Parts: sequence; C-alpha cells; structure tokens
Amino acid sequence: MTAPMFEEVDPASDCLCPGCRLSRHGGSPHPHPGRARPAARAAVIVTAASAALGALPPAVALAAPAQAPHREALPGDDGEYGEYATPQGPRGPLYGRPGGPEKVPADPVPATTRTDIIKRAKTWVDAKVPYSMTAFWSDGYRQDCSGYVSMAWGLPNNEWTGSLGQFGVKITKAELEPGDILLFHNPDNPEKGSHVVIFGGWTDDKHTSYTAYEQTPPHARRQTTPYAYWSNSDKYVPYRYKGLPQGAAGAQADGGAKTAVPYPGAAFFRPGAVNDHVTRLGARLVRKGYGRFYAHGPGPRWSEADRRAVEAFQRAQGWRGGAADGHPGPETWRRLFA
Repeated sequence: MTAPMFEEVDPASDCLCPGCRLSRHGGSPHPHPGRARPAARAAVIVTAASAALGALPPAVALAAPAQAPHREALPGDDGEYGEYATPQGPRGPLYGRPGGPEKVPADPVPATTRTDIIKRAKTWVDAKVPYSMTAFWSDGYRQDCSGYVSMAWGLPNNEWTGSLGQFGVKITKAELEPGDILLFHNPDNPEKGSHVVIFGGWTDDKHTSYTAYEQTPPHARRQTTPYAYWSNSDKYVPYRYKGLPQGAAGAQADGGAKTAVPYPGAAFFRPGAVNDHVTRLGARLVRKGYGRFYAHGPGPRWSEADRRAVEAFQRAQGWRGGAADGHPGPETWRRLFA
C-alpha cells in the first residue's frame, strides 16, 4: 500500500471551525506561513486516507456548500441559539428536481392520513437526521424545520414557513390532533425568526404540554413541549393539513355546527362484541395517531388492539391506574370525538 501523502494548505477564508475563527478574531493574527490550520489539516488527511484505502461509502445526507455549525437549542436559550436556533432555507423543489424557488409548480395537495404523517415524522427522529438548512436527506427534503414538515405531510416540494400555511387550514387549540402543525412565521426575520413543529398529541389533561416532533439542532427529535412552544408561544398558529380524509376531527356539518357522535354505552366494547361502534372507535383512534396498535383493521370485532389503543389515548390525557384501563367510557368517548 502506498503511504498517504500529506500537504499543508490554507483553508477557505469563511471556514467556521474554532481554530479559524480564533485566528480571524485576534487569537493568532499571524499564523505560520504555509502551516495548515487544524480543520484544513484534518480535511487533507481524510482525503489522502480515503484515496489510499478506497472510496468511502456515500453519505445519506446530500450536503450543499456553506453549512453552518449548530448545537442543540435548550429551553430558555436566547439570542443566537434560542429564538433564532432554527434558520431555514427557501421554498424549492425536492433535491435532484430541476428548477428553483421561482419555478416551483403549483402541485395539488397530496392525500395522506394522520397515521402516515406521524409515521414519516418518526423516521427522521429514529435516524437522528442532522439539522441543516442547506443539506438534503436521501428522500430529497431539506433538513430544516420546514423541510421536515414538508416531508411528513408528503408535499411535492420543500416548502418554508411562509408557504406551509397554504397547504393547511387554521384551527383552534382545542381542535389539535396528531399530524397537525404549530406554525410561527415571522415576516420581520423570515429565515431565522420562524419555526414550525408537528403536533403529536397532548401529554396532560389540562392541555398545557404536548409531544412535539421537530427538526432542530443538532437533529430531529421528539419531546414533551409546553404549549405552544418554548419561546414566542403566543405567535404560533395551529394548522390542519388539507389533504386529510374528509370527516377528520374538527370537520363541520352543514350550517357550521360540529358533528356530534353520542356515546353508545360500555356494552358495545366488551370481549366478543361485534358492531359498527367498534369500527367507528378504531377509525377515530387511527386518526388520533394510535394506528400503530392495529396490524389489520380496525374492524367491527372488539380486540386487544382496540383496548391497547384506547389505553394509550387515555394515558395521553394524563390518566393512570383504573382511569386508563383501555375501555372507553363516556369521557374517553367525548374527548375522542370532541
């Protein structure tokens, strides 16, 4: 094997590594001529080693130039890593599609379900997709907050906080369900002063906190979040995706009144029960984001999958013990169909 060759070069003037920033700001005003800074030396070593040992496997993230470093935004942070911790890229096509932000076609709103929205959101969380406003994941979506929602909603383009609202309808806090979003678009600082998260369900019965799926430094995450968000809470607006099936929660009947579904009684949800109410209950649980408990269906026969889904919904309301037994009572039914 040929020994790798090392060449000392000067990095680009906009390098953001700590050593280069220190040099530019007075830490070392006169670097030794011809001596590579740490970031440049590391890059040359990696390149030489790669050439000697063979090509490295392709990266999953498709990076564009000029990426900025980030650290995780912590609750209560201010300034650079607090209110403005999630800069975003512009509206544009998926990675690899020709055209640019000015030529994005007005595609129709693709149909999807709440279950699929949450399922897609979890894929980035599980993969810990790194945050970037200039890189694209292997699915073609930009790795920032608005690209994340574009991916979860299954949109045909990479949207941004200034355009996501046109794919949804404004709803109230009381109408929020898994798959809806909380959107903050700041026209005074649209790229760095805005953010959007996916609502994953309430975590307490008073609706003061919820599970948020979001793309934020250093990577996509799922965590309990105070309503509406850690900062700028009064500026977040709930939206529901337009491509959900008709009849989703919050839909209104003719005349503007919400459709009410009366509680049929506990006898319809016992072992061996077969009826339309079980099917209606299961379909509602799927829309609420609890479809993971169903391998098939939901169907008309009461099953352990129904009981586990109901129990998970009850626990999401903050109930414990006998209040979360998996059997729908009047209050469980009211909250499911409110």
